[in-house]
Amino acid sequence: MTSSAQKLILLLLSIVLPGVAWASDGDGSRLDLTNHWAGFTAIAIFVLAYGLVMAEEFTHLRKSKPVILAAGVIWAMIAMVYHNHPELGVHVTEQAVRHNLLEYAELMLFLLVAMTYINAMDERNVFEALRSWLVRKGFGFRSLFWITGILAFFISPVADNLTTALLMCAVVLAVGGDNSRFVLLACINIVVAANAGGAFSPFGDITTLMVWQKGLTTAQGAVDFWAFFALFIPSIVNWFVPAAIMIFAVPNEEPTGGGDSIPMRRGAKRIIFLFLLTIATAVSFHNFLHMPPVIGMLTGLAYLQFFGFYLKKTFHKDLSNSLDDETEMDHDGQIGDPVAFDVFRKVARAEWDTLFFFYGVVLCVGGLGFIGYLALVSELMYVGLGPTSANVIVGFLSAIVDNIPVMFAVLTMLPDMSMGQWLLVTLTAGVGGSMLSIGSAAGVALMGQARGKYTFFGHLKWTPAIALGYAASIFSHLWINSHLF
Repeated sequence: MTSSAQKLILLLLSIVLPGVAWASDGDGSRLDLTNHWAGFTAIAIFVLAYGLVMAEEFTHLRKSKPVILAAGVIWAMIAMVYHNHPELGVHVTEQAVRHNLLEYAELMLFLLVAMTYINAMDERNVFEALRSWLVRKGFGFRSLFWITGILAFFISPVADNLTTALLMCAVVLAVGGDNSRFVLLACINIVVAANAGGAFSPFGDITTLMVWQKGLTTAQGAVDFWAFFALFIPSIVNWFVPAAIMIFAVPNEEPTGGGDSIPMRRGAKRIIFLFLLTIATAVSFHNFLHMPPVIGMLTGLAYLQFFGFYLKKTFHKDLSNSLDDETEMDHDGQIGDPVAFDVFRKVARAEWDTLFFFYGVVLCVGGLGFIGYLALVSELMYVGLGPTSANVIVGFLSAIVDNIPVMFAVLTMLPDMSMGQWLLVTLTAGVGGSMLSIGSAAGVALMGQARGKYTFFGHLKWTPAIALGYAASIFSHLWINSHLF
């Protein structure tokens, strides 16, 4: 096979499977299985598993199931091959798996704490209170288009893009009613804004969190928590450009106001404060103590646990409020949750399918990388095409394939890049998924929430405008942050 043909095959492989490799550690203790039956079988298993993930909307098979199974089978095959080469040491594969498990554990525990706080705020009616306030104000469709977009952009850096998108979509559906055109445009705007807002904060998007937790150091300095705020203006550009184009298609009408006032429950504001304090703790642990940020997040979970203990011991106040104040009742006129606040109920409500999906992705990508593909793909993309072109391609890939395996592949390849390039790939992986409704968790969730009004083809019609914002955000980053390259 000619060198050109091999490069073409590798390029196709990197497009279809952007995360099927792991760079060699250079110690000569690993076998090159890229042309081995185990390597080809592992690729086939991963393709099949990820095909089932992408078809989740139609099969209703939870996305965690196929990737967890694939991870176990892939590593079992690798272990079988290495078992026949005892001269390499019996613990080579075990050490590799433990390395992957450590990366997953940090990500999972970090997200678990964040999800617990979000669930606690949801239980205290924080998001419902915001939604009811917006509905009762009776804003016009165009005003609401801008308001929900701005709120999505600024809430997602803290509450994550998926939660933010679902909240804003609830507002749009409550106000938009049967106006399908407004609902479609507002949902597109929300998806773009939530993804853009999450790109400049480690708490807003999982890919940004992965880059932050990696603890990268470049010639321009460490890619720490504050470094991501250099993406603030490019992120605004990414959202504002398509929004400015779509606003002319939004109906210039006034919806019917109304809606019940829903107050926050006792302790809601203090939980919001504790969440912000938890974020500050995680940042401090990472920046000043040089500890993994997940340690700070788990410390912050203790804040909520102690406050939850206080709420549980003073539960009689919730009961008296429910009996004395009609606004504390739910929509059916019944007294609210009769069970006292329990922090572990909020932990149980975390999105476990998503958390276990991350496990499957990390182990699958790590296994396929251990086989030896990543060095080949890294050479092709980051040496052959150059880091800027490669990072732009990453954004387009994230619109087709989930951005988590894409970003994990890049972090595993660990190409030698400047801080500007690491921020570029963080930006493109975070906002590239906005170009298609299936390109991000926010888009997929809203297709289910606004079924029939926000659709794949409805979003696709505005993809050129979103792609224009994508290009504009890249150019603004290259211009504004030129000193970081």
